[in-house]
Amino acid sequence: MIKVLLVDDQMILAEGMKSVLETSSEITVCGIACDGVEGVNLAQKLKPDVILMDIRMPNMNGVVATKRIKELNPKIKIIVLTTFDDSDYILSAINNGASGYLLKDIGSTALIDAIKNAYAGDTILPAKIAKKITDAAMMVSTDKEIKLKKAYGLSDREVEIALMLNDGFTNRQIASAMKLSDGTARNYISSIYSKFGVENRAAAVLKIKELI
Repeated sequence: MIKVLLVDDQMILAEGMKSVLETSSEITVCGIACDGVEGVNLAQKLKPDVILMDIRMPNMNGVVATKRIKELNPKIKIIVLTTFDDSDYILSAINNGASGYLLKDIGSTALIDAIKNAYAGDTILPAKIAKKITDAAMMVSTDKEIKLKKAYGLSDREVEIALMLNDGFTNRQIASAMKLSDGTARNYISSIYSKFGVENRAAAVLKIKELI
């Protein structure tokens, strides 16, 4: 049974999600928190497998709550569920440990599937959300792109991925955002390491920061 904690300041929506999720025999809702502070406290107390986390809430927003929960218990999977598809929120949530990002217009079946997939370790990023991340990654200054290309001979795709590495994206998140297989993403990253003359992510990021 997958234990789910709901964190949302709109109780009517939270109760509705609870009813939807519990139509699945594999899911139980162990609690509902009305803001980020209560979400952090209940996450410690109830130890859910998956959390559905709203973004805009009083006292503590979902991005900060996600970061604190993941610091306290990295095993908990957190899916950000919100009405806002702003790329800054997407990047902040993912970079602070969220396993995925869904909009509240998602259907009941898709929501249940997302919970199961997150529990299984998948990154949950619908196509339009992945596009937001890709667009955000591509919105870099021409100056940065030119520096990376001139200094290390990176291709356009490698420049995009290098900048995502610099922003803290994991290999899986890069693959999802760029619509690549995990293997292809790893190949691109290995090529970047080779051109930088380094052997790991930390050294690669240091090279990027020194340049840009």
